[in-house]
Amino acid sequence: MKQSLVELLISLVCALLIFTFSGCKTTSGDVHVGWGSEPTNCHPNCSEKVKKGGPPPHAPAHGYRAKHAYRYYPSSFVYFDASTKIYFYFENHRWWESASLLKDIRLRLGHYVTIEMHDDKPYSGFKDHVHKYPPGQLKKKNKNWARH
Repeated sequence: MKQSLVELLISLVCALLIFTFSGCKTTSGDVHVGWGSEPTNCHPNCSEKVKKGGPPPHAPAHGYRAKHAYRYYPSSFVYFDASTKIYFYFENHRWWESASLLKDIRLRLGHYVTIEMHDDKPYSGFKDHVHKYPPGQLKKKNKNWARH
């Protein structure tokens, strides 16, 4: 009698475990347990389905990426990130990042253009920036140019 009761309890525990894990599916950190059709993206209290394919609800809006804003000084070919106080300049055939500039680099503090980029290396667009904002060609009508 004891042995059959133990076997019955073991069978019930095994059946419960099989039932519990056979219907599990995890998506985006949620756990759905059930039988039949695929779970929806809708929580139990909502009345409409959410379309799949977009970013999850906790993510920023579609197409949005963190931007970096740099001041580009065309007369010196220098970038400055005002949020981190870091300069980017070209010296000895490579780009350097520094909290200060070399003594021989002079900025015309009154003339810069603000460039917004997705990249944390502003010099990745240097060829375009030199072409668009040539040194000594302050464009008064261009809204991107700032006089400080």
